[in-house]
Amino acid sequence: MMDEQPLQTLLPDGGLCGIFRTIGCIGDSLSSGEHESTKEDGTNGYHDYYEYSWGQYIARTIGAKVYNFSRGGMTAKWYLDWSEQEGFWKPEFACQAYILALGVNDMNQKELPVGQVGDGPESGTFAGYYGEILGKIRLQQPKARVFLMTMPTEPNQDPAAKERFDQHREMLLAFAQREEFTYVLDFRQYAPVYDQDFKRAYYLGGHLNAVGYLMTAKFVLSYMDWIIRHHMEDFVQVGFIGREGNLHNANAKW
Repeated sequence: MMDEQPLQTLLPDGGLCGIFRTIGCIGDSLSSGEHESTKEDGTNGYHDYYEYSWGQYIARTIGAKVYNFSRGGMTAKWYLDWSEQEGFWKPEFACQAYILALGVNDMNQKELPVGQVGDGPESGTFAGYYGEILGKIRLQQPKARVFLMTMPTEPNQDPAAKERFDQHREMLLAFAQREEFTYVLDFRQYAPVYDQDFKRAYYLGGHLNAVGYLMTAKFVLSYMDWIIRHHMEDFVQVGFIGREGNLHNANAKW
């Protein structure tokens, strides 16, 4: 259906996402299955439970190898240093697809300029750091399919924060226009509003709970399936990604 919306139907089996055998999830606490606990003194504890991350729910759903290139508190700038330290850019970690879910911690830094597509990391903008990450993905796996995630809407959000989150969305759309085989998972436009009823079911404090991470996995898989079905010509040669010598059919779109 041409008028079908990306999250109109949530798929139980991941649909066509099963074509990917390796996926890398780059993100912060919300990509790490972070659970928020409350201590006896009322202070909070934060725990990256990767087995509860939406990435690992995806792995179990479609039988793929999914890497958590993520950590609580992560920003785009921090990721550039941390990923090097962890060795995530080594050839053995190259993936057929990447899901890039960074921006919450960055956009909450009011002093950090959002910037624009074309900025380099030396610019000190979020766009510059984010673009550098995309460049490193292309060096690691040139033909990978890359999915950029916007942030969902929340009612009664602070106007200044809303503006920065909207700017984040516009920037990701611009990156997808510029970069080959890059697509946007536009949760800001198509995901449910994360209101009190949603958070009562799917949140634990300021982070998702186990059910919330599973629901996010369903959102991601269903949206990716929608993108694949609406851009079939971009995905017919996924099986060649990462193969020796970059094998491909010269007569078809890579």
